[in-house]
Amino acid sequence: MNDINIKEIKKEFEKYSNPEKAKTQQRYFKTGKNEYGEGDIFLGIAVPDTRKIAQKYKNISLKIVQEFLQSKIHEERLFALLVLIYHFRNGEEEDKKKIHDFYLENTKFINNWDLVDLSARDIIGAYLYNKDRSPLYELVKSNNLWERRIAIIATSHFIKQNEFEDTINIAEILLDDREDLIHKAVGWMLREVGKRDLTVEENFLKKHLKKMPRTMLRYAIEKFPEEKRKSYLSK
Repeated sequence: MNDINIKEIKKEFEKYSNPEKAKTQQRYFKTGKNEYGEGDIFLGIAVPDTRKIAQKYKNISLKIVQEFLQSKIHEERLFALLVLIYHFRNGEEEDKKKIHDFYLENTKFINNWDLVDLSARDIIGAYLYNKDRSPLYELVKSNNLWERRIAIIATSHFIKQNEFEDTINIAEILLDDREDLIHKAVGWMLREVGKRDLTVEENFLKKHLKKMPRTMLRYAIEKFPEEKRKSYLSK
């Protein structure tokens, strides 16, 4: 695609933008000073509409994807990740490696929880499933909040294959993490493990209950029966 196509795509974003919705999104995604999404710009586009744009322009080149991924506008970065997922799913092994590497080279632009949650499983988790998973253990040591979140969310691909070891290992590493967004992500993944093997989840809870941040615990046991949930919270 040439430059005129970039302008064409941007016109699509303008068509769907909603200034009032943008104000709500900027509060919801914590874009104020010293908040986790500081400086992020929203156009107020609903995710289904961003998906429509991505579907329409799914065949754009990686070079054009990179331009949108490095945008200051949140929906443009979301669009880029949606297109990347399409390329990954439909690519050959060489293409998948290229997209995996590209993703890791651009994590500083995958910088809000929805961007991570939409893409980490379907690119990083999917690529590493039959490979050495050590890249996840590098990410989980990162000083970058979003890279640590990528590490735990990527394991949701393994969970779907009934493989829980990496989720449990990474959850243990993140027990001391100070970020609430990490506590939520770990609790969510533990809950997903529990849906498939409750014994694995409860073994983790029993082992780490005293150390777990409360938010992590609440997310992990959210779907437990009320009495059981209360029991865990009272310990």
